[in-house]
Amino acid sequence: MKIESSVIGAIIEHARRELPHEACGYLAADGERVCRHYELTNTDRAADHFSMDPAEQFAAIGDMRSRNLRPVAVYHSHPETPARPSAEDIRLAFDPDISYVIVSMAGPEPVTRAFRIRAGQVAAEEIEIISSSGRAP
Repeated sequence: MKIESSVIGAIIEHARRELPHEACGYLAADGERVCRHYELTNTDRAADHFSMDPAEQFAAIGDMRSRNLRPVAVYHSHPETPARPSAEDIRLAFDPDISYVIVSMAGPEPVTRAFRIRAGQVAAEEIEIISSSGRAP
């Protein structure tokens, strides 16, 4: 997954702002490049799980369509645990066609990892951070 450096920075900042709760949102791509993030409200306001606001989800998808972008990932943060899917993350991963990006805030520096989750099976996915021009920074 190719993600613009500005998007990585924005989702890490979102995770910081939401501490001690999980942050959540969508990542959208223009072709193969993730170029936009959509911050959504974690209606659970919890440190160990999240639920997205349905009205915000609908609005985010509408905005993506208006910009000719496509949703490619759900992201969320883990305030106190590593950047790997929890049992709940795996159980609630209903869409096999998107990636799941997790930002861990548990260590001295944030760690961002991506995964594909299909039928309860988790596979790590490589993240390549690129500049807005599409080249590695």
